[in-house]
Amino acid sequence: MNLSRPALALLALLAAAAPAFAADRPNVLFIAADDLRADLGCYGSVAKTPHLDALAACGVRFDRAYCQQAVCNPSRSSFLTGRRPDALRLWVNGTHFREKNPDVVTLPQLFKDTGYQTRCVGKIFHNWHTKEKGDRRSWSADEFLHYANHGDDTPQVTGELPPNLSRAVTRDYGKVPLCERRDVPDEAYFDGRVAAEAVKTLAAVKDKPFFLAVGFWKPHAPFNAPKAYWDLYDPKKLRPLEGARPKGVPLVALHESTEVLGPPQKRFEPTREQAAEMRHGYLANISYMDAQVGKVLKALDEHKLADRTVVVFVSDHGYHVGEHTLWGKTSCFEYDARVPLVIAAPGVRAAGRASPALVELVDLFPTLAEACGLKPPAGLDGVSLGPVLADPAKEVKAAAFTQHPRPAYADRTPTGLPDAMGYSARTAAGRYTEWRDWATGKVVGAEFYEHPGDAAELTNRADDPACADAVRAARAALHRQFPPDVPPAKR
Repeated sequence: MNLSRPALALLALLAAAAPAFAADRPNVLFIAADDLRADLGCYGSVAKTPHLDALAACGVRFDRAYCQQAVCNPSRSSFLTGRRPDALRLWVNGTHFREKNPDVVTLPQLFKDTGYQTRCVGKIFHNWHTKEKGDRRSWSADEFLHYANHGDDTPQVTGELPPNLSRAVTRDYGKVPLCERRDVPDEAYFDGRVAAEAVKTLAAVKDKPFFLAVGFWKPHAPFNAPKAYWDLYDPKKLRPLEGARPKGVPLVALHESTEVLGPPQKRFEPTREQAAEMRHGYLANISYMDAQVGKVLKALDEHKLADRTVVVFVSDHGYHVGEHTLWGKTSCFEYDARVPLVIAAPGVRAAGRASPALVELVDLFPTLAEACGLKPPAGLDGVSLGPVLADPAKEVKAAAFTQHPRPAYADRTPTGLPDAMGYSARTAAGRYTEWRDWATGKVVGAEFYEHPGDAAELTNRADDPACADAVRAARAALHRQFPPDVPPAKR
């Protein structure tokens, strides 16, 4: 792995620091990506992500980290409050978390209330479709570029706009093409401007304890990274799509891929060439986002803050780019539930190691509170990952849980309520999911995918006698977390 000079400097500082969490009121740099599955070079992906790979070399890479719901608002509301979607009664994008939980203490709010400068640059809370624009009480100053629509990310340049060099014609995504490849600078799009503002903000808060949250909008669609990032990949060498549905999958586990392909009455059916270009564009978006992360990490190093800053990189949920016939998120499959997570903290002696521990995004709140010596609010659903940071071989839980309603975007239905809820438990042996009727709790479908033998989750083995013990154990874990005698509507 070729590390940049700033990354090497960051690695050296972190490795030389005092014992983990010993720094006096360490800072927090909390970096979030949008719609990023574990497609980073450090996870074995073909994605070119040198800056995030370097960050992973500075900290602990979590190989089995899972979101609590695979869509923006429920996931972000969950990990920023440390509570599961059922605890928040929040499963849709259109409801701001404070509408049902007005007094809940958020992660940045805890830091703000204990004397930290808390700043938000980019998308941290989900701030589209909701009445409230962000959560101003969590921050010490106004947020920057936090409330917008991905479809409004049109290229901003001076002079004539370069042509779109996209090879295949696809549908529009808001005000921009779904695939767009223009020779423009990084700051033509949202994430370039987010990185530039984050660098400025670091300079402004560097002399006081800070919690800086930097939310990148990519690799979320549209696939419109600047041309330089498309050019990092030879499309002829990219793996072709294997889009088969899992054998024996209950139909309720699938969805209509509305976000990317459009509503059923206007559904865009990509050709093989178009699907290949969208997959290429997803990788380009990832590399573009990685480059912006690199700018922020470089500024952290230049201000000599690396040895007293806890750095977290995480995605809100995963993503499908055609696998299982699905595009986008909103399922309980591994592609959507699993996320990249890297934590680099001062004095973490396990720097550069990977952890196989099962962890959840609700664990971030207690972890960061412990790292900075803060008392977290009562009622958190997660546990501290401090033991894993000290020893990546340690485990803190036996299962990780993800859920999602059907229809996928239930708030867009006449009733505004789901018909069913999928509850999924990921154990070391595999993924077990129950789909339960919303009103009665009756199981209407079940799945079990063996891991690691069926990592792509292509065969449902819920009724396979050979997997009976693994299914039984996973079902028991799921039922302890989400008792089967309580209908989702009444949970």
